[in-house]
Amino acid sequence: MAQTIRRKATGVRRAAAARGTAQKVKQARATTGTVMDALMRYLPFTEEQLHRVFLALILGGGVALAWFVASLAGVPAMASQQIASLAGDAGFEVRRVEVRGVERMNGLKVYERALSERDRAMPLVNIKALREELLKLSWVKDARVSRQLPDSLVIDIVERQPHAVLRKPGRLVLIDELGNELEPISETNARGNLLIEGPGAGKQVVALGRLLEAAPALKPQVTGAEWVGNRRWNITFKTGQVLALPQGNEESAGALVSFARLDGVNRLLGGKVAAFDMRAPERIYMRIPGRSQPEAMDARGQGTSTGVNE
Repeated sequence: MAQTIRRKATGVRRAAAARGTAQKVKQARATTGTVMDALMRYLPFTEEQLHRVFLALILGGGVALAWFVASLAGVPAMASQQIASLAGDAGFEVRRVEVRGVERMNGLKVYERALSERDRAMPLVNIKALREELLKLSWVKDARVSRQLPDSLVIDIVERQPHAVLRKPGRLVLIDELGNELEPISETNARGNLLIEGPGAGKQVVALGRLLEAAPALKPQVTGAEWVGNRRWNITFKTGQVLALPQGNEESAGALVSFARLDGVNRLLGGKVAAFDMRAPERIYMRIPGRSQPEAMDARGQGTSTGVNE
């Protein structure tokens, strides 16, 4: 007996749904192309350059993944070296060094240390060790070293700021506010800088800074400071006059503030007095050239002197 086989006809709803899906896909593709075209018009590089960027990202990701897997698997150093070589072959090696923040120091000293990494594969560059080498430079207060893929090392330098000149036996040295020695300096170039001298003065730079801050009106007038007997300061002003301060942080600061007040009333600076001595409490002695005995006044500006600026 013959049998009749009937094929199941596609339902109307199913066919309509399929046509709808196809239409949505077509519209999505058209929309995506339009958005990408618009985006490319606003980007600052061409489509070819964008492909190169994506390729570099893919290669970089592959190298990073290989390095990570190798580290997890405990691959011997030889295998790690091979991975680094592959990274170098792919263009990930140091070909350029960029140094930022160098203004006063000799930038060649930074490049000398950084260029030892030239042509080295990026994974083999020891960022920490390079930074430690840079911190050994006298002018470098801080340093940051970073990789800029595919082929650059970027070094950001924070320089120490010159603060004064320290006189040492037979030479002058430029120092910062903490007393760190920066570099030798000539007599000519030292002019105009605060001159600090005396045995052990280099260790007292911070204390001197605090002392001068106690009398801000006098600070611009100070050109030199001598650390005497490892216990006290003699201050020299632009006028060439010298002020002997007592020992002790509080005592010397108090004396300097009193001198600033007396100068504001009596105009001590710029007169004929060559030297002021405030080592005695509540008294200031003044040495005037041509007079055998120093004159004195108390902390309020009263004393035997009849005219300091005579």
